[in-house]
Amino acid sequence: MPGIAEAFKRVLVGRPMRTDRLATATLPKRLALPVFSSDAWSSVAYAPDEILLTLSLAGLAALTVSPWVGLAVVVVMMTVVASYRQTVRAYPSGGGDYEVVSTNLGPRAGVTVASALLVDYALTVAVSISSAVQYLAATVPATAEHTTAIAVGTVVVLAVINLRGVRESGRTMAVPGYLFMGAIGLLACVGFVKEATGTLEPAVSASLEVAPEAGFEQGLVGAAGALLVLRAFSSGSAALTGVEAINNGVPAFKKPRARNAAATLLLLGLIGSAMLLSMLHLARATDVRFVQDPATQLLRDGEPVGATYRQDPVVGQVAATVFDGVPVLYVLVTVATGIVLVLAANTAFNGFPSLGSVLARDGYLPRQLHTRGDRLAYSNGIIALAVAAGLLVFAFDAQVTFLIQLYIVGVFTSFTLSQLGMVRHWTGLLRVESRPEKRARMRRSRAINGFGCLLTGLVLVVVLVTKLTHGAWLTVVLLAVLYAGMFGVRRHYDRVAQRLVVPDLARAKALPARVHGIVLVSRLHQPSMRAIAYARATRPSTLEAVTVDVDSQDTERLRQAWDEAELPVPLTVLASPYREVTRPVVDYVRSVRRASPRDLVVVFVPEYVVSRWWEQLLHNQSALRLKGRLLFTPGVVMASVPWQLDQVDELDKPADPL
Repeated sequence: MPGIAEAFKRVLVGRPMRTDRLATATLPKRLALPVFSSDAWSSVAYAPDEILLTLSLAGLAALTVSPWVGLAVVVVMMTVVASYRQTVRAYPSGGGDYEVVSTNLGPRAGVTVASALLVDYALTVAVSISSAVQYLAATVPATAEHTTAIAVGTVVVLAVINLRGVRESGRTMAVPGYLFMGAIGLLACVGFVKEATGTLEPAVSASLEVAPEAGFEQGLVGAAGALLVLRAFSSGSAALTGVEAINNGVPAFKKPRARNAAATLLLLGLIGSAMLLSMLHLARATDVRFVQDPATQLLRDGEPVGATYRQDPVVGQVAATVFDGVPVLYVLVTVATGIVLVLAANTAFNGFPSLGSVLARDGYLPRQLHTRGDRLAYSNGIIALAVAAGLLVFAFDAQVTFLIQLYIVGVFTSFTLSQLGMVRHWTGLLRVESRPEKRARMRRSRAINGFGCLLTGLVLVVVLVTKLTHGAWLTVVLLAVLYAGMFGVRRHYDRVAQRLVVPDLARAKALPARVHGIVLVSRLHQPSMRAIAYARATRPSTLEAVTVDVDSQDTERLRQAWDEAELPVPLTVLASPYREVTRPVVDYVRSVRRASPRDLVVVFVPEYVVSRWWEQLLHNQSALRLKGRLLFTPGVVMASVPWQLDQVDELDKPADPL
């Protein structure tokens, strides 16, 4: 069975890699760009949808401001990119926002940022995969009834790809990432040419009317309209997620890491901004309609279109219009968009394990997250992210509209605190730096980070105000739970470290006054004899065998066999009027311990070792219960003595005659 499991693992993740090959697992810029940018780029597939969906609540007139909302999002994105270019140069270790904030604002602020990022990474996977299966459902309607199962299965497949190692996943993500960029670029170029030449036709949905929600009959007039625009902006700000992944993934870059990461950040921002603005402009130029409930909000001749109407995503509608008559190009854009949405989750699969490793190193997460697997990837972090994202997809039925409400609260929390931390970082360096050219560079960096802090802080306020009552409160709750949990883990590790300190080496090296050996027996068979032989070989101060009188006839047979064997070990029989085994043994061991507090008690437990996993269920259950109870008793050591049922032990073979 272990051999089959190992072979299956090798088929999935590949052969183990030596630690000295870690340098070869890093990424050049040409691979790092699609790996770390896929999240930000993929937002082109759902950020325009969310902007138009929100604005459509106020009817058709409100849709005219969608390009301006997109422009505001791009301003924030390029500000964040400029700010993070300063961060990756100052903190290239991969701790990212967590390291920046912890160093400059203290551990509590650092854990706040870490909680926000971990939640946001899980939501990145859930939103990207859920959006991808919606594109699949638009292309293949037969899959519409199975979107949740397909999404969960996709998360599992993506986790397996990443378990094969960061370079393997980089090669896998590069081609689809560049394919998506080329497809959107071609769509934008053709669309702009058609618009300039007057040959751009309206979208199929352009003939439909949009019924405004109650309270928005007058469009974007008044405070309600302003709040709706802010809601659209906050939803569109999902395009900024993924920018922080490069900040956390600097160690995955080839040297010089900081310079390569900064260059990749700039390319990410420029390409992502161009794609987002292009799609919003073309959606406006083709009069695309996109609403939350098309069955009731979209009207044809004054009547709702009904439940039979299928609403395609914004990019799909724009592609169908621009490439009208060239279905191959429409399919190319749709397929490339769906694939990059799946691969966008790979950004989180690179960032989450790296951040989890740093947090585990500092004692805020289980230590298992700090170690690399045999493919040099943080395997436990990858698995943890897959489980969290799968649960989110399942809980929200792979619905992007619901998941998006939980989104970006965490990432803007980390943006704001990170930039504030960088302002303090540069301020501290300016106090000790005397060279004019370096001081000028530091002042420029501080100004960039200061403006970034102010802008992202304002966006965070907007996000909280506009999204809190629409589901973002759940994100705040998750952040609080994760924050408390991480400090609970840290307190545990601190307590363990304190208890493990040796205060007095001389006393620690002293041997116990006496060692009492107790062998647990039920019958006089080979496992019991092996345990007795092993116990005698350790030469304890005293040694006795202990059995529990559950059945008087079995106990009497054991006594007779014991006497006939003439074993040099006394047999103690414990009474058990209620036929319990665990309690009498535990009470007896504790009584021995109480009688001699300075002595050590060693309990030898014979155990069967079977060849099949299911056979284990038929044996050793009493031994497991005993070990579980005695494990927490001070001064007691449990010694398991295994007996392989299907193997002849060398010690039991007769000696060869001389």
